[in-house]
Amino acid sequence: MSSIEMKEPTRLRQRLSRQGRRQQLMEVAWRIVREEGTDALTLPRLAEQAGVAKPVVYDHFSTRPALLAALYEDFDSRQTAIMDAALQSGAPTLAGRAAVIASSYVDCVLLQGREIPGVIAALASSPELERIKRDYEAIFMEKCRLALVPFAEAGHIASPGLWAMLGAAEALSNAAASEDITAAEAKDELSETIVAMVARAGAVRS
Repeated sequence: MSSIEMKEPTRLRQRLSRQGRRQQLMEVAWRIVREEGTDALTLPRLAEQAGVAKPVVYDHFSTRPALLAALYEDFDSRQTAIMDAALQSGAPTLAGRAAVIASSYVDCVLLQGREIPGVIAALASSPELERIKRDYEAIFMEKCRLALVPFAEAGHIASPGLWAMLGAAEALSNAAASEDITAAEAKDELSETIVAMVARAGAVRS
């Protein structure tokens, strides 16, 4: 049997569906960011590390900004799924909802390790990427508003409070990821911040 014939089954086993290939490329991209930093993530580098030809990568992500946006979308999708599941099973109280939001946000950032802060920073590098980040932030804040507004007697939570909550969530999660504080400390502080934010929106219903 020739060497070509011997290698053929191996080559066929490595053939992936389009979705499977995209998932593989995403996993490799996250690894590059984790091990080498966001600046090292380029489409040629991704192709090299994934062991595929450059056109394969460009077929899935036409530009580096498109790849970064896909990574952020991947992170946001997991964060949303975690929070949705927790809200459905959590206690229907202000403290319970605040704890769910805080834990979900911090846990998702910690699950992604130190990669996501670099991706978020890169998203601010161009108007297009910044718009994508803002769109997802708006979706997250609206989800939080809907979960928390029943506990504000005024029936309204203003945007400044939600932006303050988001800023605290990012800062505390990143501090936990960098091990400047513990995950428990980040969750507790964020939960208290959320409760205080709702309280400022009006008398709180227990």
